Amino acid sequence: MLKTLWWVFYLELILLLRRSQEWLYPLGFFVVVISLFPLALTPDPVWLQKLMPGGVWIAALLASLLSIEHVFFMDLEDGNIEQLLLNPIPLSLIMLMKLTAQWMVTELPLVIVTPVVGCLFHLSASAIGVLCLSLLFGTPVLTLMGSLGVALTLGLRQQGVLLGLLMLPLVTPVLIFGVNIVQQSQAGFSIAGPLAFLAGLSVLAVTLLPWAVAATLRVSLED
Repeated sequence: MLKTLWWVFYLELILLLRRSQEWLYPLGFFVVVISLFPLALTPDPVWLQKLMPGGVWIAALLASLLSIEHVFFMDLEDGNIEQLLLNPIPLSLIMLMKLTAQWMVTELPLVIVTPVVGCLFHLSASAIGVLCLSLLFGTPVLTLMGSLGVALTLGLRQQGVLLGLLMLPLVTPVLIFGVNIVQQSQAGFSIAGPLAFLAGLSVLAVTLLPWAVAATLRVSLED
């Protein structure tokens, strides 16, 4: 079973990397949105140090919405989801491997490019490190919650609008605590509390949401 799950992860990773729009569009969108914040607000370095962590998190959230919308589109088009339902391996484990590959291709590049963005906007090295850590813990929740929203709206018209309405209220705590971690670090306070909460949310999402996605896909395809 482990070998099969590894092949599911490997094939999904290769397919996503070959479809450059899957990772290039969210990354480009992330950089463009962040670049607009100084133009819309202020180029003052002092203010940028305070405002940019929130801007980075908002850009990451919007980029996540952009990347997750078509997570099951190709599988639905070629009938692969029906084949996965007939697989003796639990669908929840297959979804976990598939969404892990999705996170590595679409969300991990955002974390990697964040230090460059932080240097451009005058963030200190410690603030950049904490920001990357918060994104590393928080973006899996964005991917998993987004995949659940996609499963709930599978096959519906205007899926992107419904996905935004479903996802944004649910990921608000992730956004709040992700920004709060950086703000507390910049103020010299301990970040252990909000970081532990964000890590707990991530563990809870990884544990429960693949099962919820699998159950929702079964119901959606039976209908």
